[in-house]
Parts: sequence; structure tokens; C-alpha cells
Amino acid sequence: MVKNLWTLFTFIALLVLTSMQARAEIGFEDATNPEFAVSGRALAMGNAFIAKVDDPSSVFYNPAGLGTIRKTTFHLSNFHAETNKGWMQATTGGKAGDVPSTFPKGFSLDGTREVLLVNRKRIAHSRFHLMPNMTTRYFSIGYLYSKQTRAYMDEGDSALFEYAKRTDSGPFWALNLSLFGGIMKFGITGLWLQRDEAFGDVDKDTTITLQKQDYKSGKSWQFVSGFKFTLPIAWLPTVALKMNNTFANDFSTSQGSAGPPEEIKQSVDAGFSLTPQIGRVMRVHMELNFKDCTDEHTDVSTGRKITAGIELDIKRTVFLRFGYGDGFGSAGIGFMTQKLQFDLTTYAVDTTTSAFRGEEDRRFSITVSSGIL
Repeated sequence: MVKNLWTLFTFIALLVLTSMQARAEIGFEDATNPEFAVSGRALAMGNAFIAKVDDPSSVFYNPAGLGTIRKTTFHLSNFHAETNKGWMQATTGGKAGDVPSTFPKGFSLDGTREVLLVNRKRIAHSRFHLMPNMTTRYFSIGYLYSKQTRAYMDEGDSALFEYAKRTDSGPFWALNLSLFGGIMKFGITGLWLQRDEAFGDVDKDTTITLQKQDYKSGKSWQFVSGFKFTLPIAWLPTVALKMNNTFANDFSTSQGSAGPPEEIKQSVDAGFSLTPQIGRVMRVHMELNFKDCTDEHTDVSTGRKITAGIELDIKRTVFLRFGYGDGFGSAGIGFMTQKLQFDLTTYAVDTTTSAFRGEEDRRFSITVSSGIL
């Protein structure tokens, strides 16, 4: 027992000692965070989650995970909100008396431009999603609304306001098939996705109001498929695979828009996990993932695609999480009852195009799921 605990805490220490640095190109982390809706629980574990996932977020992390869901959930207020260190410094920094006027500006694109005018060389990031759903073992149905915004302004009189904005919405369903008593699981998710995204830059002093023709907009059926194989022996070794955009579907072009959104790559994520029991009330989950193991995102270094995480499960009620993803450390705490799940998380992404442990974008999130079941 003592030896196992020492190994466990050594692993935690190695994960936590992997943090911190800040900037490069404005965009989104589709190679290391390809999910349409993220989970605070997963992000705290370095986003290494495809072998473990056993809650409604299975639909986008690995639909094969639906087969391990214990009880039916009907969550109407499933939401995730996050921001980053740069956004908080820009909207709450400076004089205390300015905070009431500057903080609300951070929630709009032009307001962010105004805030960054006096807070240069900071990346401002925000993300919010709603995912009301009804989920049982083998089946899930729901609706997704997700919005992400990132912005940056360099120093100098000729500096530009750079921005990236993406909104995803649409209904989804997911199915799971379990074989041989749950040793093998297969799953698939279908999302009728409406995507609107805009990437660009304007003069720092120019008011920005995006119109329909400024967005690349379109619709597409997006399918996520998954597989899990678990050996029914001690520590429950599990191998998992997930494929994004399984059928390589393209976007249509919405009338009046600037064209179709960028292609969603048909990438594959692989994972391996162990889940030992420590004592009578604690279980430990340790997981390693290789994102985009087929190397569809060739501009992102392999080192950034290797993620790892650990979750300490105390009586299936309190959870402590640590992780390593995109070259940086992450951590979080969670609480769960039948009708409520609550997670606080900090994680980071690399803002450079391909470097490993380039510049750090430290983020903070809150995830709450509650409902009538």
C-alpha cells in the first residue's frame, strides 16, 4: 500500500511540475482540443479523457463511454464558462474604480478591442457553452450552443487588433453498443452542426462590428465515433480510440456568408488508462492520450499532442484532478451528486503554431450540470 501511494504521489508531482509562459497566432486549438463541447473535468486532466469518460460529455469525447454511465441524467443547465489570465488582467487591472466599466466590455468583440488598447500584448480568451441533454446508458440526445472568442493587440502605433470568433450550435444524438459484458464498447455521435467563424484583423482604432458577410458560415453533419476495450482484471486496463469527423463531411455555405467554415479534419485520438482501487473509499484513474495520432494537424508538434491526467475519486463524490496537456500543467476539483456536477479547473494551451512549450495561455473554467434526474 505504501509503495503504491508513493508511486501515485510521484506521478502527481511530475504532472504538476510542468507549467508556465504567453503569444503567437490567433486561432483555436483544434489539434489538442478537438471536442465541440469541452468538459472541465477533462481539462483538469490535461484533456486526457477518452478512456475514462463516463458522463454526458461522452457524446463528444468518446461515445463508447456511454456504456459506463450508471444512471439516467436529465440536465437542463449543463454549462461551461471559461476565460484566461490575459482577459482577467485586461478587464480588472488598472484602477479599481475603472473595473465596473471595463469588465462588461470584455464580453463583446469591440469592447475587448477597447480594453486591449490600454492593455497591450495580452491574449484575451473566453468560451461559453450550453449543452442541455438527456443521457442514459447507451443513448443521449440534446442540443449544443458554444461560443469562443480570442483577441490580441501588440504594442506600437501601427498595431492591429487581431481576432478569432467561432459559434457552434445544433441538435445531437449518440448511441452505444456494448459487447461481452461491457468488455468491448462502440459508440457514435451525430451533430447537425451550424458553424459561424471569423478570423481577421483591423486597425486598433477602428470600431469593429461583424456582419454576416464577415463570417464563414455553413452546416454539416458531424459524426464522432469511438471504441473502448477494458480487461476485467485488477486496475481495469483500458484502450480507447476516437475518430473526429468520421465520414469526412464538408460544410455547406450559408447564403450571404464569406464562404464555408474551415474543414474539420478526420483525426484519430488514442488513449490508455489504469484505474486502481486505493483503500476502501478511493479510486485512482490514470490516463495517457495521444491526440491526432494520425498527424492530420501537421503544423502542431507531436509533443503537444501527448496528454496525461490523473483523477482521485473519493467516495464518488469529491474529485481531485491533475494533468499535463499541450505542454503545460492543469488541475481541478469537482463535486458530484445525482442531480449536480460542479467543477473548477485551471489549464493552459500553447499559443505558438508548432513549438513545444512555447508561450503559455493560462485559463480558468467553471462547469455546472444540474437537472431533475
